[in-house]
Amino acid sequence: MNKKLKVGIIQQAKTDDILQNQNRLANEIRRLATEQSVDLIVNQELHDSLYFCQTETTDNCDLAIGLPSQTTEFYSALAKELNVVIVTSLFERRAPGLYHNTAVVFEKDGSIAGKYRKMHIPDDPAYYEKFYFTPGDLGFEPIDTSVGRLGVLICWDQWYPEAARIMALKGAEILIYPTAIGWESSDPADEKLRQREAWMTVQRGHAVANGLPVVTVNRVGHEADPSGATNGIQFWGTSFVAGPQGEILYQASNSIEESAIVEIDMTRSEWVRRWWPFLRDRRIDAYDGLTRRFID
Repeated sequence: MNKKLKVGIIQQAKTDDILQNQNRLANEIRRLATEQSVDLIVNQELHDSLYFCQTETTDNCDLAIGLPSQTTEFYSALAKELNVVIVTSLFERRAPGLYHNTAVVFEKDGSIAGKYRKMHIPDDPAYYEKFYFTPGDLGFEPIDTSVGRLGVLICWDQWYPEAARIMALKGAEILIYPTAIGWESSDPADEKLRQREAWMTVQRGHAVANGLPVVTVNRVGHEADPSGATNGIQFWGTSFVAGPQGEILYQASNSIEESAIVEIDMTRSEWVRRWWPFLRDRRIDAYDGLTRRFID
């Protein structure tokens, strides 16, 4: 991997106009890629549409796309035009009635370097993802690219240390989390703060435990609940980049759109793992219980 990796992150609000969302995102990718020499662009979860999982309706399945499709051709052409690796997050239609929440990584030449299907699927008020997404079946496999081996995971995966660990053990050089998470308006201010702080803390913990940088890109802005059952979601933004000791290299606003290019010193992982040899000291002979749901 390059010693210095320049990562572009794009935190945006979305509308119900898919073409507009794609064009706004493409314009921002072009701006970042042309203003500086950027190696990698990371986008938020399900960036082409509103976060449709606030309600359960089969009509939303019309938003799903095939792989390949016009959408993948759009992002493929963009990666090739700008000579940059792009991490996208798409609603994949695999077969009739079979859908995944899928990250597709495009190489600099426009080819698909690999994909990851979200493994952990939530089913909470306003996050009814189990209605739409089949759990991933590709496992936790890093994606090899010209800028390094990317450990791409998606949103709800970020709460699970097992996912980050397996990516690290398989040679991922950076952990990447396209994300869509926010507050329900009825939560009090102190609870909102606890939720956002827990979200950042657990991912910084993955950086520390594995000696790897972490890139998390969230959406921002308010999206109404089409059913009217709730007051919708206020996505809390706060996209961030952390180094291999959990140190914050960049943190975006919790309320406005923001883009940035963050330089990551990729040589630090080697040194951090020498100073804190957590992988060396793992007691792999004593971890059988991790494969059980609960130990009575």
